Amino acid sequence: MTTATTVSVEVPDLGGVARASDAELIEMMRQWAGARRTIDTGLARLAAEVQVRSSLELGYDGLAQRSGARTPDALVTRITGASGPEARTLVAVGTLLEDPAPWLAPVASEVRAGRISVGAAGAIQSGLGTPTADVAADDLTDAAERLATEARDLPPEKVARRAREARDELDEAGVADREAALRAKRYLRLTLLPDGMTRLNGLLDPESAALVTDAIDQVTAPRRGGPRFVDPAQKARAEAIVGDPRTTEQVALDALVDMVRIAGAADPGRVFGTRRPSVRVHVTQGDLDRRAGAASIEGQTASVSIATAERLGCADGYLPILFEDGEPLRLGRSQRLFSRGQRDVLAAIWGGCAVPGCDRPPSWTEAHHTTPCSEGGKTDVADGILLCRHHHMLVHNNGWRIRRRGTDYTLDPPPGDALNRSVRLKPKNPTHLRALTRSRATSGSAPSGASTSGSSAGAPCPASGRT
Repeated sequence: MTTATTVSVEVPDLGGVARASDAELIEMMRQWAGARRTIDTGLARLAAEVQVRSSLELGYDGLAQRSGARTPDALVTRITGASGPEARTLVAVGTLLEDPAPWLAPVASEVRAGRISVGAAGAIQSGLGTPTADVAADDLTDAAERLATEARDLPPEKVARRAREARDELDEAGVADREAALRAKRYLRLTLLPDGMTRLNGLLDPESAALVTDAIDQVTAPRRGGPRFVDPAQKARAEAIVGDPRTTEQVALDALVDMVRIAGAADPGRVFGTRRPSVRVHVTQGDLDRRAGAASIEGQTASVSIATAERLGCADGYLPILFEDGEPLRLGRSQRLFSRGQRDVLAAIWGGCAVPGCDRPPSWTEAHHTTPCSEGGKTDVADGILLCRHHHMLVHNNGWRIRRRGTDYTLDPPPGDALNRSVRLKPKNPTHLRALTRSRATSGSAPSGASTSGSSAGAPCPASGRT
């Protein structure tokens, strides 16, 4: 019989939480979050032991089978109340903690120290993969160290995206295979229910999801905090959608049915508003020339192959955006308001809302002048940045400020704000970042973090309106 080890976890008492200051409340949450990481780490190690005692070799004598569960994951779910995916992550990370692969040792150390969550560790483990003939274990170790540090301030889904991007950088030859693996998982299933309704269930690969998502977003954006409209017709359309008695999900479904009915040939404005659904494909000119590397579809987190980028560049409904010398090629010219071409370039640079941790895609953002109109700001891409409605309103209504110093952009809280600190705004588009990295490597200098492409001299700011 083994002697149980007691682990002490100290957390603040919640009895006075209603009387706590804002700073005290946030600190209490940090301490409880640390305690949760400690507990989850213990659960992961226990789940790994359940896996060992339920191995296939043991058959019906395994722990899970003897406990009435079909699999170890099912037993972990039953005991902990975790979802199936959470249970699988607990098992995988617990196994990692007990016997980490050499390249994942930095991740295991961060989990044991309570600095990153079990979910983040599982995302790194899954996204980085294993060494191959083209990917050395030392390179994976370096990537794991960097990801483990970044994961301290990121949720698992964002860590998973960073890990996949890291693998794409190290394993260009495998991009097409990973894309094919995701595409092979796609499906659509319609199930007739006893009450006469039909359930729609499925998975979309990144290429398919990009086109469908962009189309649905155009219809539902006014209900979900999408960009505001200046044009009277579009403003009226947005107000009509906001006031529609249907739920947002019903609006989305009805729009999808309309798309099927009219096969995408509707009059502009009848279903989609100002334009038909379009998808932007980002790829560097260098990768196109050598036909190797990775491309990305705006709004999607998984890379696609260069072959797919070439094909989509010729397809209706897709807009290819090329990067050369680390910068997007020119698209359009400047106007009093940011033009469609300029917004395409801003989207190609920032990849969505520029604020760290915000996952709003470019289609849900508004172009903001880093230098206010009242201070002589110009409608240049270099002076533009994308913000979702929430963060745009923080800047205009709550005293926050975007500051540009050369090629560096920061978001500064209002003076006297004790809860927040300035954060650096970094482009999120992986293709743009890849182009910048390669440009630095070949030129020995860092190109601009935000291109002035898409504008000429830069028109004055509009006299009114938040932009």
